[in-house]
Amino acid sequence: MTISEASDEQLLSEHAQGLPGRFERLVNRHAQELYHFLVRFAGGTAAAEDVLQETFLQVHLSASSFDPSRRFKPWLFTIAVNKARDMMRVRARRPEVSLDATVEEDQTDGHRFSDLLAAPDGSPAEPLEADEQRRVVQRIVRQMPDHLQEVLILAYYHKFPYKDMAEILGVPLGTVKSRLHGAVAAFAQAYRKETGTT
Repeated sequence: MTISEASDEQLLSEHAQGLPGRFERLVNRHAQELYHFLVRFAGGTAAAEDVLQETFLQVHLSASSFDPSRRFKPWLFTIAVNKARDMMRVRARRPEVSLDATVEEDQTDGHRFSDLLAAPDGSPAEPLEADEQRRVVQRIVRQMPDHLQEVLILAYYHKFPYKDMAEILGVPLGTVKSRLHGAVAAFAQAYRKETGTT
């Protein structure tokens, strides 16, 4: 079996045994998706980059203690969620620039920090209406309570099944289901209010 055919769990085990190239393969497999998740979860690219590095450092340090009966990807996202929560707690204690502030004080074109949070996987040729709708969706999600944001991001942006979300968030399966139900209802109500639809 080649390194590219090996499972994530096998790569981590072989990395813990000191075999070269295994950790880099894991990073290459998961870094992009994890980064996109962290941009949405942590609220910006700089924070996402920091947490991404901390997450993979923790994976490296904890490789030998990984439980081989678990699956790697939910474990990876669990570490990332915990690192992001830690970073957000620290950030909450420090004054920060509002997301509605302009990027530069003397700028008059109206670019705000919140505009930079647009999902990076969109095409620049999309119509303006789609861009505005994406901004509305992002604004609504950012204004939701953290526990509802988390479950929405994991379910709809990253398509995790309930069981994986429960593992990542460290809550029972029933809690994930009820949070997701509440998050969808809250989002729908806020979206209707924001867009004036009924």
